[in-house]
Amino acid sequence: MADVAKARTSQNGSEPSTAELVQRATEQISRLVRDELTLARAELTQKGKHAGIGIGLFGGGGALAFFGLGALVATAILLLDLVLPAWAAALIVAVACFLVAGVLALVGKNQVKRAVPPVPAATVRSLRADMDTVTAAVKDRGRQ
Repeated sequence: MADVAKARTSQNGSEPSTAELVQRATEQISRLVRDELTLARAELTQKGKHAGIGIGLFGGGGALAFFGLGALVATAILLLDLVLPAWAAALIVAVACFLVAGVLALVGKNQVKRAVPPVPAATVRSLRADMDTVTAAVKDRGRQ
C-alpha cells in the first residue's frame, strides 16, 4: 500500500492519468487479495492443527476413562471375591487411569479453545488496516 502514497506522479513528473491510476489500483488490489488469502490460509491451517490435537487428546482421555471403568468393574468383581490385595491393586489402577484421563481431557479442552473461533482474526485485522489505508489515500487524493 506504500505504492499508493508514493506514486502520485508519473514518470514524466506530471500527475498520472486516470488510466494509469486504474491500472495501478487493479495491480495493487490483485496483489493485496492474493496476499490476504495466503495469510488466511496459513491462519486457518494453524487453527485446524490445534483443533485436531485437541480432538485427539479428548479421544485419548475417553479411551483411558473407558479402561478405568473396566478396571472399576474388575475391582467390584474382586471385591466380591474378598481378596484384599487384588481389589486394592485394581482400584489403584482405576484411579490412575481416571487421573490421566482427566489431565488429557483438560489439555484437549485447552487445545480446542485455542482453535475457536475458526475465523482468521489476523487476516481480518490486516484487511481492515488495508481498507483504512486505501480510504485515506482516496480521500487525500480527492482534496488535491
